[in-house]
Amino acid sequence: MFDPTTLVGFHTWLSLIGIATGIPVVAALLANQVRAGWTAAFLITAIGTSVTGFLLPFTMVLPSHIVGGIALAVLAAALAARFVFRLAGLWRGIYAACLVASLYLLVFVGVAQAFAKIPALNALAPTPADPAFGAAQGVVLVLFGAIGFLSVRHFQPTLRPAR
Repeated sequence: MFDPTTLVGFHTWLSLIGIATGIPVVAALLANQVRAGWTAAFLITAIGTSVTGFLLPFTMVLPSHIVGGIALAVLAAALAARFVFRLAGLWRGIYAACLVASLYLLVFVGVAQAFAKIPALNALAPTPADPAFGAAQGVVLVLFGAIGFLSVRHFQPTLRPAR
């Protein structure tokens, strides 16, 4: 499906692995747990996805570069919240919100790529201005908004490992 020996293939696989590892990380937040291994894998692949996106050839700044820059800033805040501020006070909520936001950004780009690359979806919305694309992204935004709210509310900084 994707050739991991090319930069695009490697970038795509990192993105898919980032989404797959981000799901249990966010689920753990909702259960007031930290899954250290999953979180490390998620952070590494999410950072790798954004960094490799900037290595792809381009002649002008694209929306994907803006999303990548935002993603890296969000990930930097999550790392600072966890390792510099040790989830103290407001940093607990910032950490949870940043992990959810990072996963959201990966899914946001995934949905955009799905509409661009999957013929059936592209037929529904050939451009991002089409209502089907907006509706899909709207559903993803509302879903992640709710998950983010619940994650911030439920996650406590006990850092006990998941069972």
